[in-house]
Amino acid sequence: MTEISSHVSMVTVTLLPSRDQIPTASGTRLNELLAPWGGESPCGGQGTCRGCRVKVISGNMPVTDKQREVLLPRELDEGWRLACQCRVTDDISVIVPSSQPVVLADDTIERSVPEEGYGIAADVGTTTLAVQLVDLKSGKVVGLRTGLNPQSSLGADVMSRIEAAVRGSARDLTLNIQNSIASMVADLMREHTVGPVELKRILLVGNTVMHHLFCGLPVQPLSQVPFETPNSGLVELPTSSLFPFLNDATQVMFLPCMGGFVGSDVLAGISAVHLLSADGINLLVDLGTNGEVVLGHDGEGMCASTAAGPAFEGARISCGMRASDGAIWRVVEENGSLVCDVIGNVEPRGVCGSGLVDAVAAALRLGLIEPSGRIKDGKLLWLAGNIALTQADIRQLQLAKAAVSAGIAVLLDRWCKGTRHVESLFLAGAFGNYINIRSALQIGLFPCTADRIMPAGNSALRGARRLLGAGEHRFSHIANIVSHVKHVPLASDPAFFDHYVEQIPFPEIPFSTRYERGSE
Repeated sequence: MTEISSHVSMVTVTLLPSRDQIPTASGTRLNELLAPWGGESPCGGQGTCRGCRVKVISGNMPVTDKQREVLLPRELDEGWRLACQCRVTDDISVIVPSSQPVVLADDTIERSVPEEGYGIAADVGTTTLAVQLVDLKSGKVVGLRTGLNPQSSLGADVMSRIEAAVRGSARDLTLNIQNSIASMVADLMREHTVGPVELKRILLVGNTVMHHLFCGLPVQPLSQVPFETPNSGLVELPTSSLFPFLNDATQVMFLPCMGGFVGSDVLAGISAVHLLSADGINLLVDLGTNGEVVLGHDGEGMCASTAAGPAFEGARISCGMRASDGAIWRVVEENGSLVCDVIGNVEPRGVCGSGLVDAVAAALRLGLIEPSGRIKDGKLLWLAGNIALTQADIRQLQLAKAAVSAGIAVLLDRWCKGTRHVESLFLAGAFGNYINIRSALQIGLFPCTADRIMPAGNSALRGARRLLGAGEHRFSHIANIVSHVKHVPLASDPAFFDHYVEQIPFPEIPFSTRYERGSE
């Protein structure tokens, strides 16, 4: 340990096997220190999950009562610790399990109004960031940068960010995300030799909380009922202060939110899948750290945000984690048993959202879980290695899927007086791209048959690219979506709670079949 003053002592954390060394002040929380290296804190540092596990190889890291509650005695003996429950007071060496997330991004060429120069489309997600450099003349994506949202150490969901901001960390949260996006933009411009004059505009999209934190707007209104904000509009940002390597000729805009927690990522998604111009009743569902649903029909629409929680991304699950190396991402039944596939073909260290849905769906088919959600013959549903789902984990999934399906039901109730036939359901985001549709229907998540469900990829990023290349038409296109899609606050809708309670149990028969029968 090195003394640098009479009041502050410095310690060094060595990451293995890379042997990267991180000097830090004694007393620093280990999870905050490890966040830039892929360390996770899905529960926001509450010590209620295993997502921030690290293995201490050398140095002193005492075991706390909270860690004894979550980790097995054998794991503690082997040196495993919860980073969110540890403060570094001595030089230590730790192994941080690889946690590079799966960030969904495509390079579909969007039709555009040709112009000279380049543009940036940025998806500012709660968990991950994706930034694309686009040639405005051809519409082609010429560069991509992805990474973790540096705010993730404060928790996996938007409410944890709001709580941190209200407690006094708002400025730090804003600077963190602004600096990350600026660094990614600078890297892309340097790699592809794009000069400041050539970069015409930067369009950013994200949910309402990310919109507010990036733009330095107060999030207090989003912390309490009715969860509405007066600052949901398009924000033009000062270019040179955010991106000092650019000049003020480059436009920087964070696109407007739709209402409540429904942000500009959903607005961009509506544009990407042409939801308002498609025939029939169509749905856009984005399941990330929050759940957003949009119904479109004949140029009009409704949108809502469901308090699904982050279970679909593996957070708030005892063995949950992001979709990265070591995550169980697929589960099938073979010969009466559960068989798991693990990202990276390594030893399993947790389960991500798609694996969670698969595991429960397969267990329902095998009779290991009752429609009520109760695990038969024990308190645990073992998956692979030391990874098992608890009764509380099953309940978290039930509550999440009930919130989503109830939100969809409310929009259908409001729009449809007769038939509930859904022409298409566009499933957006990384979770939607990897989820097994059969499993989703088995647990009762969606109100249509499998042939109607279409993965939409990263519709937020694709929609941002489409708007990026739309010339001056982008403003009328944005205004058209905002004015024709009505936000429905589910918390004040009396029908929502009835649907929610109804959807908590898993269906005896697939939800889609029940829905179709109910509309006949």
